[in-house]
Amino acid sequence: MWVILAAVLISAVELPSGPAPEPVTARHFPDRLHACVWRNWDLVPPDGLARVVGADPQQIVEMGRRMGLEGPPPVTDDQWRRSYITIIRRNWHLLPYDQMLEVLGWTAEQLAYTLREDDFLYAKLGMLKPKCARLSYAEPDAATRAREDAIAAVVRESFGQDGVGEMTEPLFGFVQRLSEMPKDQPAPVESRFSPRYCYSYFALYGDVLADTKADSYPEGYLARLGAAGVNGVWLQGVLFKLSPFPWDETLSDGRQTRLENLRALVGRAKKHGIGIYMYLNEPRSMPVSFFETHPDLKGVVEGDWAAMCTSTEPVKEYIRGAVANIVREVPDLAGFFTITASENLTNCWSHHQGANCARCKERGPETVVAEVDTLIREGIAAANGKTRLLAWDWGWQDAWAEGIISRLPKDVAVISVSEWSIPIVRGGIESVVGEYSISEVGPGPRATRHWGFARDNGLQTIAKVQANNTWELSPVPYIPALENVARHAANLRDAGVNGLMLSWTLGGYPSPNLEVFAEMGRPDAPSVDEALLRVASRRFGQEVAPDVVAAWKLFSAAFSEYPFNIGGLYSGPQQMGPANPLWETPTGYTASMVGFPYDDVDRWRTVFPPDVYAGQYRKMSDGFDAAIAKLEQAAGAKPDPAHAAALAAELDVARVCAIHFRSVANQTEFVLARNALAAAASGDTAGPLIAKLEQILQDEIRLAKALYDIQQRDSRFGYEASNHYFYVPIDLAEKVVNCRDLIDRWLPEQRKKRGL
Repeated sequence: MWVILAAVLISAVELPSGPAPEPVTARHFPDRLHACVWRNWDLVPPDGLARVVGADPQQIVEMGRRMGLEGPPPVTDDQWRRSYITIIRRNWHLLPYDQMLEVLGWTAEQLAYTLREDDFLYAKLGMLKPKCARLSYAEPDAATRAREDAIAAVVRESFGQDGVGEMTEPLFGFVQRLSEMPKDQPAPVESRFSPRYCYSYFALYGDVLADTKADSYPEGYLARLGAAGVNGVWLQGVLFKLSPFPWDETLSDGRQTRLENLRALVGRAKKHGIGIYMYLNEPRSMPVSFFETHPDLKGVVEGDWAAMCTSTEPVKEYIRGAVANIVREVPDLAGFFTITASENLTNCWSHHQGANCARCKERGPETVVAEVDTLIREGIAAANGKTRLLAWDWGWQDAWAEGIISRLPKDVAVISVSEWSIPIVRGGIESVVGEYSISEVGPGPRATRHWGFARDNGLQTIAKVQANNTWELSPVPYIPALENVARHAANLRDAGVNGLMLSWTLGGYPSPNLEVFAEMGRPDAPSVDEALLRVASRRFGQEVAPDVVAAWKLFSAAFSEYPFNIGGLYSGPQQMGPANPLWETPTGYTASMVGFPYDDVDRWRTVFPPDVYAGQYRKMSDGFDAAIAKLEQAAGAKPDPAHAAALAAELDVARVCAIHFRSVANQTEFVLARNALAAAASGDTAGPLIAKLEQILQDEIRLAKALYDIQQRDSRFGYEASNHYFYVPIDLAEKVVNCRDLIDRWLPEQRKKRGL
């Protein structure tokens, strides 16, 4: 019955498919069913998975346990609400859409909305859905049982006789820790930077105001942010979900609930000196079919979607009215910030194609883009609101910037990514910073130029930075390159920047990095060294603070070797680290945006030769190892228990960074050696390559086991708000099984093939 219902739901809603290639396979498992059981073990309850594949729950449990898995652990309601992206990603190559809907318990409408609106999830998945056959349970035969036993033997050899068990701290355990009110609530930070706002470390990106059961902004967390010097938090808003959409009010169902939840959040945050900022990317495009009944609103077309043209009076009035309604309903909302070019298709010039709209072509990008912000500002004024408006220049062409800024209302502040367009040299290769960089210290020429236009027009300036982490490395709560962070803050202070956007979706952990930014903005204008020492003393005690600062400086120097290119940030394996599998033959897949890196070395390395790319990651790992030794020296001084625990946690952050960097180098060299081995005709050529491959595989096993041990006890690692968990401990255990299979099966085949 459910199978038929799922098929009907899919037929009613078109889910994206793209090219639909064959899925990648995992040869270290006996079959796709075993891969599915393994990868869903600690995320999907056995009865749910059993229903999907037509099995008895006990058959699923037995299959997992025969492979050396203990448990399965319980899946709480909170974990289930917070892990849907992880579940979607790990089943992308295993299940067809109808079975994925069964696993999630969703309708096709829910999945379609999530793929489109949840921070571009479908792009992260590669803009394609592998063509997976429906998966059904089959009783294992003798050969399958033998392979199950072999996997279990590897698991027990690597992780102990109990096999892979439950985490010491369960998935999302950090949410409970951060939700608890801190013992002491310090006074609000005095800073020349205002606002200082970031994203919640564990916010759900989608329709977060519709369902507050998974609380993204508990008071304990807000208090901790305030203590770290933050005075604002942002979340995504969609106008038609918060205010009536005049052409189809069904799109606005639930708006009163969302507004009530927003009002409550604003009130809770205000108690801790935190303002709420809402991100608007408006007006949202509509399906082409929408314009069959509303042709006068139609703007530029992209595929099956078209812009609602902001050069038409009805659309202008909709934007003004929707904003005014929100401000009336939530008068204490601190601000809106906008992206008006790129991201989603919104105004006709948002994707730089406004010349395809007869109305917007004549008006030009400067007028059209600036008018969107003006309409929002007029909506605020119509409600007599005090809500601020911050206009982000993300996606504006350089030639547009001066014209747009000169047309903005005078009480609008201009946001610019601080580090954008800084030229760099890494490993002797020239590159340029796009955004999302801690490895290079800003501000850069683009931001400096745009802030100059803002000041010339009497507007305030906001620096968008990544204070904690970046797509350079996102599965850690922060990157401990604190000298770089402090120098960046000092430069922005000296440049007269008014406020700070401290993060995109990644980077909301209450960390020493955020504290350093707050210190640098204090009235006494401390030096970089003074700010670092203050933060280290508060967190780790005065006795060991100098050693911690010395380690932070070593981390900063090492991280400054990062082979930065924006394409590599989105495509590389650094987010997955040792959890990314290794394949004996090319997958043929292209790396996707912070989703699946596969084995696409050319896309990872971008402008860097492969040996330079791998070499830079090894330099970073070696540098972090040296700094870790410095931190271990501080821990050896035996500080009091509270400071000792803080130092141990700091060491784990640094160790995870080093593990990820070394794994990227390993994976790059593995793919190069694998490809060279395929082309090697003689044993003389193949022998050294096989030896190198085995060495890399053994090192990946070591790294996976080390990361497994850390993630088992600290659930922060592997997590980022808009991607949920990139990996969980069972993925690291799978990597060990993957590498052992290649060592025990594939490499002997290669030796035999060449008579070695």
